[in-house]
Amino acid sequence: MRRGDTQTGKIELSGEQLTYRLRTSPRARRITLRLAARDGSLQVTAPPSVSPRQVQAFLKSQSGWIAQRRATLPAPVPFAAGQELPILGELHAIRHCPHARRGVWLEPGILNVSGHRDHLPRRIEDFLRTHARQQLIQEARQRSHQLPSEARPLGRITVRDTTSRWGSCSSSGNLSFSWRLVFAPREVFDYVVVHELVHLVHLDHSRAYWRLVKDMKSDFESARAWLRREGKSLLRYGASA
Repeated sequence: MRRGDTQTGKIELSGEQLTYRLRTSPRARRITLRLAARDGSLQVTAPPSVSPRQVQAFLKSQSGWIAQRRATLPAPVPFAAGQELPILGELHAIRHCPHARRGVWLEPGILNVSGHRDHLPRRIEDFLRTHARQQLIQEARQRSHQLPSEARPLGRITVRDTTSRWGSCSSSGNLSFSWRLVFAPREVFDYVVVHELVHLVHLDHSRAYWRLVKDMKSDFESARAWLRREGKSLLRYGASA
């Protein structure tokens, strides 16, 4: 493989056929392995000089660790009729309405989806991404009025499908969030918004930063603890069963 190449491969471990994604990096000094929280896929990084045979041997040597970590992953929840999704703290059952002409819409406890059954996953994800963005923009704009006068102006707000960070704030005042926060309880959702907004005043995590977070959301510690404890569970929604 050339430097920077990425390829996929398959390997049988503990009687199960697994797919891994191999990326070469000139900065890598050894083979490293990461398990994606979203779907349990294997992410391998290796120096360019490492051969496919060496990668396979390394994965086999890690089969016990891989099996143990995969067993701890939350069960995936596909976007399918009858499944329940927590949307900002309220459970909604997916109801397929094949003959309706309304796209996707919310009712108390119900997420209705029209159209062909095969289109349900895409339609639901598109709707939830949009819903998350609308809620994030609304919350951020409302909360920004609580910031002190020295805060930088609030910039663009975008949503992405990030898995390592729930939110970020750039030096130019732009905020970015994971759309999967839509599956978190409302107080956790609000905390992440506050967390990033306060970076418009403090770009670090100093004591002054956390004092302002507490001023804006006094119960932030419980939300922060929930995100550390349960955050990975937000990645399971929409994954294949």
